[in-house]
Order: sequence, then C-alpha cells, then structure tokens
Amino acid sequence: MAIVSLEDVRTAQELLDDVVIRTPLLYNRALSEMIGGPVYLKCENLQRTGSFKIRGAYLRIARLSDAERARGVVAASAGNHAQGVALAASMLGAGATVFMPEGAPLPKVAATRGYGAEVRFPGGDVESCLTAAEEFAAETGAVFIHPFDHSDVVTGQATIGLEILDQLPGVRTITGAVGGGGLMAGVAAAVSAHRAETGGADVKIVGVQAKRAAAFPPSLAAGAPVRVEVRPTMADGIAVGRPGDLTLGLFDDLVDAVVTVTEESISQALLLCLERAKQVVEPAGAAGVAALLEHSYAVEPPVVVVLSGGNIDPLLLSKLLRHGLSGAGRYLGVRCRLKDRPGALVTLLGELADQGVNVLDVMHERVAARLPVDEAEVLMHLETRGVEHSNDVIAHLRAHGYTVTTA
Repeated sequence: MAIVSLEDVRTAQELLDDVVIRTPLLYNRALSEMIGGPVYLKCENLQRTGSFKIRGAYLRIARLSDAERARGVVAASAGNHAQGVALAASMLGAGATVFMPEGAPLPKVAATRGYGAEVRFPGGDVESCLTAAEEFAAETGAVFIHPFDHSDVVTGQATIGLEILDQLPGVRTITGAVGGGGLMAGVAAAVSAHRAETGGADVKIVGVQAKRAAAFPPSLAAGAPVRVEVRPTMADGIAVGRPGDLTLGLFDDLVDAVVTVTEESISQALLLCLERAKQVVEPAGAAGVAALLEHSYAVEPPVVVVLSGGNIDPLLLSKLLRHGLSGAGRYLGVRCRLKDRPGALVTLLGELADQGVNVLDVMHERVAARLPVDEAEVLMHLETRGVEHSNDVIAHLRAHGYTVTTA
C-alpha cells in the first residue's frame, strides 16, 4: 500500500524546513544497559507546539488551495493535533476551529487558543469531537484536518523517519506511540521507501498502544478497523477507539508489530525520561519507552524511541511522578498501628529515622470504631530508596511489634 513515496517525503521535508525543528537524537545509557544495546531518543517533545503533530498539520493545510484556506479549517483533538492545526493555520492565514474533549488538559487548551484557534467542547472523548468536527465542516464549508487518516498528514509525520535514518543510519528498530496510527504509519512508510531506493538493511517498526485504548491489535487481526471501548488512560493523546482506514492499511503492510503497555509501565517510563534523560514527556509520548520496559524482546538494537510529545499538565505530572515513585519503591504509603500512649508516635518516627526514611506526611487517628480503645493508627507517606529499602522498612517495623499494611 505505497501511498507515500520517498519523493513525497523529501518534498515534504523541503516545505517544512523553515517550519519545524530537526529534533535531536539523544543516546540514553540507562535504557541501553536495560536492553543490552544502544537506545536513542528522538525528542519530538522538543518540537514546536510540543509534539510531532505540527509536521502533518502544516503540510496538510499548506497544500490546500487559497479558496479552501479562506473557508477555514476545523480539527478534533485531545490536544497535540489541536495545537499543530492552530499554529499551522495561523502561519498560513487560515481561521481554525478545534473541537476538544471536555476535561482536556488545560495547558493544551490554553496553547490552542493562544495560537489563535476557536476551541469548542462537544463531549467527553475524541470520538465525539471527530463527529462534531465533521458536522461543522459539512455545515460551514471549513476543511476538516483529520488527525491521522489523510495522506498529507501521514507524509508530514514521515519526515521523522527520514530524519532518524539520517541521524542514525545503523538503526535496527524504531518504536513509538500509536493512537490513530499517523505517526508510526508515516515513519514506516519513509523507512520502507528509503530501503527500497537505497537497498539498506531492514528496520523493524514497532507501534505501541496503551492497553486501555488498543484498537490496532484486533483491527489487524480482523483485517479491517475495529472500534474498541476506550477505558480511562493517562495517555490521553493516544486514546483513540478506532484506527484509520488509511493508517491500518499501512500498518498491515509496513509495521512489524504492535504491542500494548500498562498504565504502570507508562508511569515508570515517564519517570525514567525525566530522571535519566532529562526530558519532560507526556504519558502518550513515553509509550515507546514503556514498550522497552515491558517488551524488550520485541526490539533489536540500535533502537530509536520516538518521544512523541511533551505537553503535560503540571498537576498531572505531579500525580504521575508520585505514582511512578511508588511503583519504583521510592514512595511508600503505610498504615501503622501503635499503642495510644504518650511518646508512641515519637518512637515510631525515631524507628523510621534510624532506617534512613524521610517522612513526607503523617495522619494520626486516635478515635475510630475499627480501633481498640488503647490503639491508634498512623497513615504515613514515606520517601525510600527503592523496593528493597521499602521492604526492609516494613520488615523492621513488624519486627518491632507494629502492625503495618501498605496504603
């Protein structure tokens, strides 16, 4: 299904040359040691608008006629495509209306408006936004800019693939997030076309979906797009319930595997990106790293992971960091029973200090129906040095007569 030629992608690169950033490819030692071979991060989180989406959005709008741009454009997005369309439209002199889900991250909404788009909220998910955007296009004549299922959008995203091949000619696996499939379909198309022209070595393409929003595996098995129920996921940027017809066909032809990752792995991946790569990445953007944590068997190094976006709400980042630290054994919540007598709490805190634990907060409850009259209960959040240290702390408290449960 060769709808994207190497010439198409090179032409797109030329058009985008003064629009997008040639994002860096950074070696990551922690991930390299983890999988036993070189791993590099393609930092599209540093791209204009904070994600790769500006590539496809700009190319699509730039190829409209003057008359079409005069009618304006309309899009539907959880945030990153919204920002890409809004900025591209403003640069190209077109009005933009964007439909976003209710509850979309506030920084993404603010940025979309900041680029000049009108934002509307028709419902709670991307599917309702897509429907509303298509209806708006039919009513007003505005051109609908699909987030993934259009050849221009796919070709724009394909420029990432050519950049990777130029930056790391010896790459053997490229992996990245999959929602509707435009990013990895484009990367796969560029890599395939380049290999066909140059006779280069095969490059394995691995797409990654959140387990709670994984429409590609059943769709590939069925040979046609299958709509799945999207359950709540922190990776809102890839929470898409149905692949595109175009992107599914490209996946079927060009993508080697699609794996799914858990919320826990996404959280751990986000924390790893922040701590070990110094990259602020949104949950969807960290999906490729999560795949290495869960499915290292599926890749052959050297590996390039596309960090697809970095637009994360600071409040969500705070919650995810605590979740990630908890999963890494460095943030421990415990309930501890102790005698209700003077000095008991001080003694408990002394035991924790002796174990090298930092107490973040304490809730001391002395009167509750579930407690014996001579006992109290303390809910504590503790900062520890890892899983082994957390286990040692719990064992130490129990050995000293405390009843301890994790919270």
